[in-house]
Amino acid sequence: MRRITAKISALAATTLLALTAGSGAQAGAAADAAYFNLRDITGHNFVIEITRPELIKEARDIIRNGDRKIVIGRIIKTSASYNPQWDFHYNPDTVNFADHTIEVCDATIPYVEDHLDEAGGAFLPGLYWCPWTGRLTNEITR
Repeated sequence: MRRITAKISALAATTLLALTAGSGAQAGAAADAAYFNLRDITGHNFVIEITRPELIKEARDIIRNGDRKIVIGRIIKTSASYNPQWDFHYNPDTVNFADHTIEVCDATIPYVEDHLDEAGGAFLPGLYWCPWTGRLTNEITR
């Protein structure tokens, strides 16, 4: 039963990727990047780099309108210069927003950090992370 659950989780993550990957637009140059703070139910903050202009605009709209969109994307298991307190960050090319996501990609910021060695298997299949309680709070200027 455990193997079936893992296979279903992987299939769900793959399906989620296909549905949220967007139209395949190329990411902008790093100089065009914008940075946003994500805060979750634990009170921890996590900085997200967004490089695609249409998603930068959407993130700004989410903050301005107070929308409850879920951030979703694939994580990379290394720290980033703009988010040094965490040993992982979103791949900017995969960041997107959703109204609903599957439970298998949900976890708080500290839980991901504490279980990072397990990410990519049954925990966060495909390294996709969608913190349900995470909300964009503001744009950060570097």
